[in-house]
Amino acid sequence: MNKNIFKAYDIRGIYPTEINELDVYKIATSLCQFLKPTELVVGCDVRLSSPALKKAAIKAITDQGIRVIDVGEISTDMLYFSVANYGYAGGITLTASHNPGEYNGMKIVREQSKPISGDTGIYDIRDMAFALDVDPVVLDGEINESLVEKKDILNDYAEKIQSFADFSKFKKFKIVANPNFGVGGRALTKILEGTKLDIVKINYEPDGNFPKGRPDPLIPTNREEISKLVVETGADFGVAWDADADRCFFFTEKGEFIEGYFITALLAKIFLDRKNGEKILHDTRLTWAIEDIASQNGGTNVPTKAGHAFIKERMRQENAVFGGEMSAHYYFRDYFFCDCGMIPLVMILEFLSKQEKPFSQIIQEMFWDTYHVSGEINNEVADVSAVIEKIRFKYIAQSSKSDLQDGVSLDFIDTTNDLNNWRFNVRGSNTEPLIRLNVEAKNNKLMEEKRDELLAIIRG
Repeated sequence: MNKNIFKAYDIRGIYPTEINELDVYKIATSLCQFLKPTELVVGCDVRLSSPALKKAAIKAITDQGIRVIDVGEISTDMLYFSVANYGYAGGITLTASHNPGEYNGMKIVREQSKPISGDTGIYDIRDMAFALDVDPVVLDGEINESLVEKKDILNDYAEKIQSFADFSKFKKFKIVANPNFGVGGRALTKILEGTKLDIVKINYEPDGNFPKGRPDPLIPTNREEISKLVVETGADFGVAWDADADRCFFFTEKGEFIEGYFITALLAKIFLDRKNGEKILHDTRLTWAIEDIASQNGGTNVPTKAGHAFIKERMRQENAVFGGEMSAHYYFRDYFFCDCGMIPLVMILEFLSKQEKPFSQIIQEMFWDTYHVSGEINNEVADVSAVIEKIRFKYIAQSSKSDLQDGVSLDFIDTTNDLNNWRFNVRGSNTEPLIRLNVEAKNNKLMEEKRDELLAIIRG
């Protein structure tokens, strides 16, 4: 077993050289010893190696005398639904999210779909798994099927997603939908069943080969296909998901990609329009649009460290109605404080159905005219902490506000001229020698100037 497959938030590696059936058997066995559950949910994504790894996980759990709820082929947010909605003790899905097809891995949760991550046990499970001496022949044994219950959750899951919007309000939109060969298409078909939406399907049928490469819409080249198709078909907007469908990405009717930062702000507005006084969580990388939306709509914004484990814990502490990350993870109090890739779509369908303007004009007027962002820029450096400290030391005395909970976030506010306002966040990667930079400003020229100024320091 390769120790490097244990990440801060999940387990992930190349199959079968870095993660294989015996590894999964050991990890699942260790999870049982760690949680001591009465039952565990087990599902998997569409990768070609997932069925074999799932079988190994089920064998390990049942060998411990623990019941398995087999929910089949699922998106990651379906795992969260399965565990929390039915009150199970925990769960595993075999998935490598948006990684290329040769990867696989495991996402693990405990009761109420609380994440098991670096701070909450994943490294303890790793150490327990490494201590196990398991004869590979155990994988050839029969599974105790009396301990396995097969459960189809799709109808219940779809009903839960539908509860977040009034489907009777939907206009007869044409949308381009791209699940990137994951399970998202099957879920979307069930969720939108009975509506009069015209769905233009692209990369819709599950295919674990991922024939068009890495199934990740955050990669700009992966967005070109859907952007072009939205324009060619005259669609009202486009929507895409990564392969495990826990992140959701939007495109205007002009094929323009909308950053997750602005979708977070838009969803915050929708929630606050429904009920003001609520708390909105967001990461500290880009903040102004969300802060302004909260302030203008009777809400409270709560900045927090990026990463799903941190956000879910903080959301529970704050009882926040909604949380979002610029990475396009969106979290919902009424979805067990978990992230979901389908809820944003139905909420935005309802929102747009009440508007007379096209999506592009709404986003332009709400965000693009006012908030100019660099996008996340990654740079490899020899000493991440030293470079971040150098930047902090250079700029902090000039700043109007600082936030050091996730790297260094500094705001520079000119009370006499709003167009001079700018801010940045620099933070290190959890897993690589990378510095991640985000800059925003109230005019594009200033944003570019400050971006280049910071990049010069980072690149030395």
